[in-house]
Amino acid sequence: MTKYHLHLVSDATGDTLLALASAALAQFEGVETNRYIWPMIRSETNMAPVIEAIEKNPGLVMFTLVDHNLRQILWDECRRLQVPCVPVLDPIISALENFLGARSRELPGRQHIMDADYFERIDAIHYSLSHDDGQSVDDFDHADVVLVGISRTSKTPTCMYLANRGLKAANIPMVPGIPLPDEILNLENILVVGLTASPDRLVQIRRNRLQYLNQGDDTDYVDIQAVKDEVVNARRLFESKGWPMIDVTRRSIEETAAAIIGLHTQRMESLE
Repeated sequence: MTKYHLHLVSDATGDTLLALASAALAQFEGVETNRYIWPMIRSETNMAPVIEAIEKNPGLVMFTLVDHNLRQILWDECRRLQVPCVPVLDPIISALENFLGARSRELPGRQHIMDADYFERIDAIHYSLSHDDGQSVDDFDHADVVLVGISRTSKTPTCMYLANRGLKAANIPMVPGIPLPDEILNLENILVVGLTASPDRLVQIRRNRLQYLNQGDDTDYVDIQAVKDEVVNARRLFESKGWPMIDVTRRSIEETAAAIIGLHTQRMESLE
């Protein structure tokens, strides 16, 4: 295992920079990094400890800074220390300037301004929290998307991810022997997505869940045949209702959410 130092320098929260760095590092195997995150660097005073840390632990420097003076300081110091320095947003901003025929505003943390989109995300989060696991089912017709799935198909975390992207997402579990309420079965003009997974994977996750709760596993909840029946019945329902279905067995929450966002985008385009 090779280990490197990685310094992430931002004039805002650093969330964007961290996400970009993580996505890039995921493409390399056998690489481990000590990540140093330096948020809200907006003055020379803020920059001083960053330079000291880079000198003490030299490594790749990635930054999102719009202040030209601070950028130059970081450039000069990295050149002196002979460490690579990468302005990760520059190619994207340059491409947008050329495409839009306009100059960027060069304001730090611009993406975190509390605009209408911000408050829409807050509303979506509140909605998803209050409509989790079948709560307030009579109000599901106000959702952007409703997730229906058997136990342990990551319905709740997927809804939270979607809410952070501004979609009001509700979810309800499918419980063996208990039919879904009519409010769900009769939903119209709402995107309903069915979530399923392989029986083997579900049994594994459910066993881990029972162990965490200090409960025994002598139950249909982890019986492979019973779980297979659950999956078959769920798929039959999804197909009979014409609901799009996503198998989450080999998908991360982010990948599942991306697929759902794609379905929602397609649906909205078809309504225009």
